[in-house]
Amino acid sequence: MEETKVLGNTDLYPKQDYSPMQSPFDEKIYEINFRVKGKSYFPYNKKYEQDSLCVFCKGSKMLCGKTRCPILVKFYAQMKTKKLIDSLRIDGSSPPGVFVGRIGYPYVSVGPLIPPVHGDTSLLDTPEYWLGKSIDEIVDFRSALVRGKHRVNVTDIDEKIAEKTRRLALSINPADVEAEFMKKPAGRLVLDDEVQPYGPSAELKKMDVGNIKFDSKIEKAYYDTDLKAKDAVLELYRKGAFVSRIQKAFSAGAFGIKKRRRFVPTRWGITAVDSMIGRELREKMKTYPLINEYRIYESWELDNRFIILMMPLSWRYELVEAWYPNTVWNPLGKKIVIFSSSEGYYGRKTYAEIGGCYYAARLATAEFLSKERRQAGVVILREAHPGYIMPVGVWNVRENVRNAFKKTPRRFDTLKELLSYISSKLDIKISRWINNSKVLKNVIYQKRIEDYENQ
Repeated sequence: MEETKVLGNTDLYPKQDYSPMQSPFDEKIYEINFRVKGKSYFPYNKKYEQDSLCVFCKGSKMLCGKTRCPILVKFYAQMKTKKLIDSLRIDGSSPPGVFVGRIGYPYVSVGPLIPPVHGDTSLLDTPEYWLGKSIDEIVDFRSALVRGKHRVNVTDIDEKIAEKTRRLALSINPADVEAEFMKKPAGRLVLDDEVQPYGPSAELKKMDVGNIKFDSKIEKAYYDTDLKAKDAVLELYRKGAFVSRIQKAFSAGAFGIKKRRRFVPTRWGITAVDSMIGRELREKMKTYPLINEYRIYESWELDNRFIILMMPLSWRYELVEAWYPNTVWNPLGKKIVIFSSSEGYYGRKTYAEIGGCYYAARLATAEFLSKERRQAGVVILREAHPGYIMPVGVWNVRENVRNAFKKTPRRFDTLKELLSYISSKLDIKISRWINNSKVLKNVIYQKRIEDYENQ
């Protein structure tokens, strides 16, 4: 199978400028009907709409090339909760979960994520627990979360509904929430490469939150109105708070100098927290000695294969992703599409072309090296196979990389032995990976001072 190398945007995305907190995929959330920039694409004959193909197929012929119909996966999940949410009111235990939109910034929609059930719903909004679950399971429980929306200015954090939303984000346990909507919750299961899926949504008329017990670690940062947001994030991470909990509170405007607190769109908040923690760990890790061998770590979940190369070199990092045809971000192609983003010893100054998954993987990598008190050059190779039929968020990358580091690595004396092993594990030829990797090409072909000293 041939490959197509892509740096930055694919041909599906027109070139444009992005702010430091945007990714090339930021302009349009991809939904299950594969809408790209507001247009529908048909994989065989572009004069037909994608919906026409689906009507003809009806989920039985798999004409889109996928192993399962994404529309049916979503449909089955919605049917399980339809009767429970066919109302202007909802009463349930929020995991707790909140969501801050980005459309119309600085005026954004904030509000709770509420399932129409009571009890321990914490699993529904804790991605640290999701590794090992199937896409069907994740879609199933995430589609049960109804999103309440209330439009405010991001700086208006003390507005009544906004304040209740923020308090909910600080809760350590699921909290009972009653919400009344302007209209019945409606809409598709929302899918995004950076954010976890969620179900139907509606404008809030009012909401009431039951008794809340604050997470003590997060509560301390919340009431410290002289503590900078970055310092709060790093302190909470050092105290062992889940990254997803920190991201939730950060997005809800719970941290920072009092006068500068504001809501942060969930999508941006996830990447911002990953970036801050990863950068701090990276700088700490660079003070440690190099590893003394070549290593390979592996993880394979949701038909995503991760192979992590670790080399006895000063810090450099790269994430290279290969998207097979009929995967979520390459639904129409007949060739493998490869993306890559990298950084050297001093990091990078621009937003990674590959998006938020770059920072999620970097956090997990720097986290492991810091715990081991070692420094290394790292290249992460990701193969996304056709079983990855829909995006579930960057947590998938962070937790997969963490999972790989929990396993015993394969160790090698030379780079040649390491690359030979990779050739036996991945479907794409190693020469193609090297050709698309800035770090590997530099290591293999660029002479270093120590090479001359050993002559």
